[in-house]
Amino acid sequence: MPDAEHPAAATPFPPPADPAGPSLRVIVADDNPVVRAGLTALLSGREDITVVAEAADGREAYEAARTHRPDVVLLDVRMPGVDGIAALPHLVRLAPVVMLTYSREPDIVEEALRRGAGGYLVHGEFTADQLVAAVRDIKDGRPHFTPTAAEALLAQLRQSARTPTDATANPHSPAPLNSSENLSQVQPVVAQSSSYRSRSQLSAREAEIMDLIASGMNNQQIAATCFISEKTVKNHINRIFAKLHSTSRSEATAKWLGLG
Repeated sequence: MPDAEHPAAATPFPPPADPAGPSLRVIVADDNPVVRAGLTALLSGREDITVVAEAADGREAYEAARTHRPDVVLLDVRMPGVDGIAALPHLVRLAPVVMLTYSREPDIVEEALRRGAGGYLVHGEFTADQLVAAVRDIKDGRPHFTPTAAEALLAQLRQSARTPTDATANPHSPAPLNSSENLSQVQPVVAQSSSYRSRSQLSAREAEIMDLIASGMNNQQIAATCFISEKTVKNHINRIFAKLHSTSRSEATAKWLGLG
């Protein structure tokens, strides 16, 4: 017990200060568990990033954001229940949001930006390092778009410029994104991709089927979507696995998305 002559000693080895500051806190929202796991593993491997929660739909993402108050939310577009577009205006009140999705339609890209997304990344068009850079930048307010998303938005902007809406026809419709200020934000910050898929030797049909596999479809659903037989789907998948040096759907998906 310490006394006046021998006071309690201070901790001899206090913990060192963290020069990098607090970790950047991220929520990953995607209904595909393989994608969620891959993104979480990728981001958690960085010293300055922590994945504080995962979510399978927009409602779960919102509840997680309310609980954890993240720095950035990675949000898929198409999810069961509450999808990403529906959840977006609620999430952006809590944290910056970047869409991370397969959806590349111009109207969806534009709607995501109208609702407050800070960036739009299409799977397969970025490397792991580019994704990490985008997450860090979006936290600081710097937008990121992969090439397909940027091209889709530019096409929508050009269409809006050619056919301006009549404000008196529908005073409640949102203004078109056709100002020079908005155009300046559409540069594809995540530029040329050197992702795994760009280095693979998949044919156009195999790439289409691999995209469907990564989106969570089973063989029957892929056959119906592509108007081919399940046997043909299986043959394509066997060739895909051989080219991607994979033995399972999850392994192939991780490599295809650059998460392996």
